[in-house]
Amino acid sequence: MTRRHRFLVCYDIAEPKRLRKVAKICESYGSRIQFSVFESSLSPPMLAAFKAELDGLINHDDDQILFVDMGVDDSSTPFSIAYLGLPYIKKSRITII
Repeated sequence: MTRRHRFLVCYDIAEPKRLRKVAKICESYGSRIQFSVFESSLSPPMLAAFKAELDGLINHDDDQILFVDMGVDDSSTPFSIAYLGLPYIKKSRITII
């Protein structure tokens, strides 16, 4: 039996129409935590289907979707998120002032 893993799915979509479509797909696979952040419990086939749906929708030059694998989804381990203030964001490009 294949075990499900718990994923944190986060997206940054540049165009509002695509954004709404991505959100709708994410809602079908998990629970919204924040505006563009979802928690999903997925088997490998479910993860592949989820990624395939999104892959055909996004603009690969402008959009980004992150899948953070948080390990085996074990119902005996409660899902917990802790945070303070705004998160650190690693910049993918150099800023020149």
